[in-house]
Amino acid sequence: MPRILGVDIPNDKPVYVSLTYLYGIGNVTALDICHKLEINPQLKAKDLTDDELSRIVNLLDTEYSVEGQLRRSTQQDIARLRDIQSYRGIRHRRGLPVRGQNTQTNARTRKGGKKTVAGKKGVKDARH
Repeated sequence: MPRILGVDIPNDKPVYVSLTYLYGIGNVTALDICHKLEINPQLKAKDLTDDELSRIVNLLDTEYSVEGQLRRSTQQDIARLRDIQSYRGIRHRRGLPVRGQNTQTNARTRKGGKKTVAGKKGVKDARH
């Protein structure tokens, strides 16, 4: 398995699909990289030469922020929102949806599992 920026990319898939295993690279960017470096996108990843792998790594280092660098920058952006106590920062801190979604019935992914609250016992008839 070829390693690019500390990530094993699958051997048996085309290069443009294998590149999407890197955080921050999708299909369009992967195809763009292949065209810039004049690598056949349909070539299997195991058939890449060492020269082609080093050219890919160099291009990713110079022109794209991927993997650790991108993750770090995203975390710094979220920390900045928390520090300035913006609305979005407060939502991040509380673990609630940030982009305006409903929270009354949905948002289970952000809020976690249901927390059952003890309900009221049956109200007794006060008209004795």
